[in-house]
Amino acid sequence: MPELSFPQAGSATGKGRSVGLIIFLLVIIAGVVYCATHLIDDLQAVRQASFLPYLLLGIALLIALGFEFVNGFHDTANAVATVIYTHSLSPNLAVVWSGTWNFLGVLTSSGAVAFGILQLLPVELILQVGSSAGFAMVFALLIAAIIWNLGTWYLGLPSSSSHTLVGSIIGVGLMNQLMHGASGTSGVDWNQALGVGKSLLFSPIVGFLAAGLLLLVLKAIVRVPALYKEPAGKEPPPFWIRALLILTCTGVSFAHGSNDGQKGMGLIMLILIGTVPTAYALNKAVTPAQTQTFLAVSQQAAAAFGRYTNGAPPSVAPRNDVEHFVQTRQLSPTTIPALQQLSERIGQQVGASGSLANVPQDSVNNVRNDMYIASEAIRLMLKAKTPEFAPDDVKAIENFRKQMDNATKFIPTWVKVAVAIALGLGTMVGWKRIVVTVGEKIGKQHLTYGQGASAEVVAMLTIGAADAYGLPVSTTHVLSSGVAGTMAANGSGLQWGTVRSLVLAWVLTLPVSIALSAGLYWLFRNLF
Repeated sequence: MPELSFPQAGSATGKGRSVGLIIFLLVIIAGVVYCATHLIDDLQAVRQASFLPYLLLGIALLIALGFEFVNGFHDTANAVATVIYTHSLSPNLAVVWSGTWNFLGVLTSSGAVAFGILQLLPVELILQVGSSAGFAMVFALLIAAIIWNLGTWYLGLPSSSSHTLVGSIIGVGLMNQLMHGASGTSGVDWNQALGVGKSLLFSPIVGFLAAGLLLLVLKAIVRVPALYKEPAGKEPPPFWIRALLILTCTGVSFAHGSNDGQKGMGLIMLILIGTVPTAYALNKAVTPAQTQTFLAVSQQAAAAFGRYTNGAPPSVAPRNDVEHFVQTRQLSPTTIPALQQLSERIGQQVGASGSLANVPQDSVNNVRNDMYIASEAIRLMLKAKTPEFAPDDVKAIENFRKQMDNATKFIPTWVKVAVAIALGLGTMVGWKRIVVTVGEKIGKQHLTYGQGASAEVVAMLTIGAADAYGLPVSTTHVLSSGVAGTMAANGSGLQWGTVRSLVLAWVLTLPVSIALSAGLYWLFRNLF
């Protein structure tokens, strides 16, 4: 199969690409300035006794953005493979175009995937993220994910960053439980892990079957021979085919940004909450009017819980009792009274300050932890339908949970911009290895226009649907398996050596990342 030749600079086209690259870099620089300015503004009101929290913040942010940078090597590179190998866009222009739409996808993301991933972490580590154990957790899972991603990228294997991060989180949870025993600590939220695991397991199967089926349907309906031909030399395809391929690349890039970018966002928010809780533990964008609504809703929820206490006495330590329920999923006689007291206490704490923005510095972290643990308990109770709340009470309790999530599970715009920049720069630096694997080494024949379009349409729709449901999926797995599915459906044949390597990387990612992060967590806990 002919290999891709990357165009050289020096022609008029090369000059045009250079101008585009310069514009893109200027946008990146503007984004960096924007992020730095907003971070400095947010930290103005923070009073720290030493410089250490700022140092830890800087190191942790660099590592988190490093993860997204390496993520750009893998996942975003997949989005440009088809347009490069069909000569629809030149490599440099394709990378800049994809980076732009990744950027927009990150900015418009909901945050559901970000906080869905964090629910895999042990609850006590999230509540104590500013402690040595919390920093050990963040550093271990991020460094483990970066090591595996860099290794697979170096070998040109399209490994999944999502898969790697989930494995790293599981490794931290398991080691946390092994180090402290089952008593008093939680390990992994296996119900949440199962949901995430299903999305990661079935998405490549969906990609393979759906892309192959879509290609067959296209051949039956759209009888245009030009759509199913290989590129002729270095000539770009006809305009309408080129537009179709660029559109699908755009869709995959946007969907990737909206889904994969969120994983880094959630971890960055954990870092910010742990190091500078005064600035980031509570959403200060909540207005005084919204705060009044919050207070009314907290009272309604407390009253609702009061109807299910069954005469049990008040809890001596409300948050401890509710946290125990979140860890064990077992209701005790004190759980509902404790949750009622916690709801009342949250309302009183916020009400005494007048608004979330005015909660005293020494109380911010405590209020945030009360809200986080109450929200998690409500989520688990409503999911298990235990106890069986009346419909009106469910509405009041769910409304309270949404209000607390709005106050604690938020992502500032500058964080989204920082993640988008890291993804875009990662793609620009490391795209070629993964693109060559996807374009040349999966099928025995050159990728046709129809195959590229089918694989990318399926990837775009799969990732978009997962984002809507707050589930992480792997762009790498979906698109690579989609290309393989179109090769199989087209009778083009598969390079089984590459397929075996891809499957091996997919199988090994979880156990290797679990072992890496578990070992690093043990090491950091002993060092710190």
